[in-house]
Amino acid sequence: VVLSFCRCTPSASRLGLRLPSSSSPSSLCLPSFSQSPSLVSTLSTHTRFMSSEASSPPAKRIKMSREVISTPLAPAAIGPYSQAIKANGFLFVSGCIPLIPETMEMLEGDAAAQARRCLENMGAILKAGGSDFDQVVKTTVLLADMADFASVNAVYSEYFPSNPPARACFAVKTLPKNSLVEIEAVALAQ
Repeated sequence: VVLSFCRCTPSASRLGLRLPSSSSPSSLCLPSFSQSPSLVSTLSTHTRFMSSEASSPPAKRIKMSREVISTPLAPAAIGPYSQAIKANGFLFVSGCIPLIPETMEMLEGDAAAQARRCLENMGAILKAGGSDFDQVVKTTVLLADMADFASVNAVYSEYFPSNPPARACFAVKTLPKNSLVEIEAVALAQ
């Protein structure tokens, strides 16, 4: 059986098809077509996708933007990174640790106190980037000890009281400057 197919040999080989040596590049041999209903279904779906793709108008070019965000109201970066990057309507906030912006010293205290300082630092960066806590869509919380999860969560919930963002939380071996907490975020931005 010979089936007319698009000229996408990688897709053809993923489907278990072989290009016959004596035929045109737009035809493929299906050696066991009748014995493989799932192959027939896959081919049908694939060819419909390829047909609709071929008839689509060309993609429009989108102007990409990238802006470094920096504010003196949050600690300066302590390495080769920015406090945040604003790109195409999103604000990517680097991990915030509990540094006091004016002195660049670590805040002493338990994980809850350090989480509050991290979130205060984050708030200043969000504001500088044209965003706020209500616009945060994803955070990552890093803890030096998972035993601090409940106390950090209590503080975290004050900053995200309703409709909180998606989040991941991990316990890690060590954080910068031996912090107990680090929090990063992705937010929508004007």
